[in-house]
Amino acid sequence: MDFDKIFIKDCNPTKMGGQAVMEGIMMKGADRMAVAVRRADRTINVRETPLKKRGKWVKWPIIRGVMTFVDSLVTGTRTLMYSAEVLEEDIGAEEEYEPSKFENWLEAHFGEKGVFNFALYLSVVLALVLSIGVFVLLPTWLVGVLGKVISSTIVLNLIEGVLRIIMFLIYVAAISRMEDIYRVFQYHGAEHQTIHCYENGLELTPENCAQFETLHPRCGTSFLMFVLIISLLLFSLLGWPNLAVRILSRLLLIPVVAGLSYEVLRWAGSSTSGIVKILSVPGLLMQKITTKVPDESQLEVAIVAVKACLQDRPAEERIYDVDSQGNPVDRNARNEDADESDHENE
Repeated sequence: MDFDKIFIKDCNPTKMGGQAVMEGIMMKGADRMAVAVRRADRTINVRETPLKKRGKWVKWPIIRGVMTFVDSLVTGTRTLMYSAEVLEEDIGAEEEYEPSKFENWLEAHFGEKGVFNFALYLSVVLALVLSIGVFVLLPTWLVGVLGKVISSTIVLNLIEGVLRIIMFLIYVAAISRMEDIYRVFQYHGAEHQTIHCYENGLELTPENCAQFETLHPRCGTSFLMFVLIISLLLFSLLGWPNLAVRILSRLLLIPVVAGLSYEVLRWAGSSTSGIVKILSVPGLLMQKITTKVPDESQLEVAIVAVKACLQDRPAEERIYDVDSQGNPVDRNARNEDADESDHENE
């Protein structure tokens, strides 16, 4: 691992960041968010959304970390759902889908947007419940069995924390072997390489982006590793009470852990000091699993997403298609070409 290629001394750290989605990338700039998704016909669909201004209290240390964590869950799920919609549109899956009676009832009473919001927040809640249940509550319950033979509270907390990290590593390593997830991890690598290129002031081209590492100090994967490590240290201060108290204390401290982890991540993303490099090692090692080397077409998508966030025009809600250089594509012409291609294959 070459730290000089990850913590680049002369670069200009920015707040540009994003997330890999299905066949695409979401990027956040100063005033807007852009989701770029590669279509089946090789054009790139782009959706720009203005970012809402936050109150001053949301910028307070610790609190801003909690708010960013919650926002990332909601925004991440929303962009994943949008990328899936774009891909379904290309294959015509939406024509084959029959909504359930419950979905019809929701749409009748709350409208199409209400159905989408219900699915969105339900997905976020289920993801939170599953994640907390598996990676927070399950480890403390399992290690509780050892309390009968181990009296040291420090050792029990250490075992719980290490078990939580091992379970997370196994989970990430397992899903990385899935073909669809592997491609998402390639787009994750493209996101990092493009941000590196932008922060180093180079022209955004696939060739320039490809020379950078797929690892980045300001990555969500590193945030999760900070969460796991800080929770291990923080929970150790609480001793080893009964199971109910342990579960309650861990649930109550989740916002504190998230807030502290975010502050460490911000520090790591803006410093090249030796201590920052040491603290970042676990997250960077995890990124070796969650990022893969992208191909040129994936870098093109990342570049389009970044450029969409850097436009001079006022931020507004808009959806459009572009080619790999970011030039507008006529939807009607694209559909006519696709129809001609279908007729040729018949």
